[in-house]
Amino acid sequence: MPLQLPAHNAEAVEAAAQRLAAGSLVGMPTETVYGLAANADNATAVQRIFEAKGRPSDHPLIVHVAAGEGTDGWQSGVNHYAREVPAFAATLMRAFWPGPLTLILPRRSAVAAVAAGGQDSVGLRCPAHPVAQALLAAAARQGVYGVAAPSANRFGRVSPTTAAHVAEEFASLADADLLILDGGACPVGIESTIVDATRGHPVLLRPGMITPAQLEAACGQPVQSRDEAAPRASGTLESHYAPRAQVRLMDAKPLQAALDVLGSDARHIAIYAHSPLNTARGVVVRRMPLDAAQCAQELFAVLRELDATGVRLIWVETPPADTAWDGVRDRLQRAAA
Repeated sequence: MPLQLPAHNAEAVEAAAQRLAAGSLVGMPTETVYGLAANADNATAVQRIFEAKGRPSDHPLIVHVAAGEGTDGWQSGVNHYAREVPAFAATLMRAFWPGPLTLILPRRSAVAAVAAGGQDSVGLRCPAHPVAQALLAAAARQGVYGVAAPSANRFGRVSPTTAAHVAEEFASLADADLLILDGGACPVGIESTIVDATRGHPVLLRPGMITPAQLEAACGQPVQSRDEAAPRASGTLESHYAPRAQVRLMDAKPLQAALDVLGSDARHIAIYAHSPLNTARGVVVRRMPLDAAQCAQELFAVLRELDATGVRLIWVETPPADTAWDGVRDRLQRAAA
């Protein structure tokens, strides 16, 4: 089993930083989800991430950099990995970093090639979680400029939002192979918004809890939609974030109609919905929050919880059309694909 240590312990954080410097893997809490972290400049260590997750090596990883001290304290980390930073991207950094925003930037040729999946761009993020920042700062003191840290789960499966989720995903790894810092439940709960900044204007590659309207207000430019010219990026495959049970998105009326038809035969189905529903005894139901941020915070934990009941199907009420729900809707659509 992986080694789990409480993140409030400074010695645990230092031990994790030493492991990163030595080329080992660390389960790292962030405000979005837990990441499976390795030194982004150590090709062998980064390859261990791909192997542990069962992730294709051409599917790029996001590199996390320390906030540093003072305004734009992350600049040294950014300069290490990016060969240029467009003005609008720098503005977005100042507006949303540290925080749940990833920017795809032109990559310096000599760094992070494995983490970038062979592309000439690299995804950079400065996480807001205090444990992540403590770890990144401690690792930086040992010469680690940034850590590649995709979600700490098997590829394509439900992302982890607690240290226990990470331990479940990688139970077969020994404590020498993986140290997990337990920083509690992740407060945001879904992965970062990803913006492509390699083509002179912002392009939204993956929605998150930072909306296009917020991005446009911050940088003063319209945010364009993903197109065929977009670089590969984390979490953008059609099928992703999936539990073992089949996920199906349904509006409230057809969901209730289907439950009425099935009656007691619906006990192989779990429900996650914000509308009040009539269900037969024995059907597992979880109420979806009416607030998008609250729903995002619990989404992956709820999917894991419902999946653990052994049901064959998880029926989810389609989230509202409001842009605040774009990140949640995106994760559910990919889970159902």
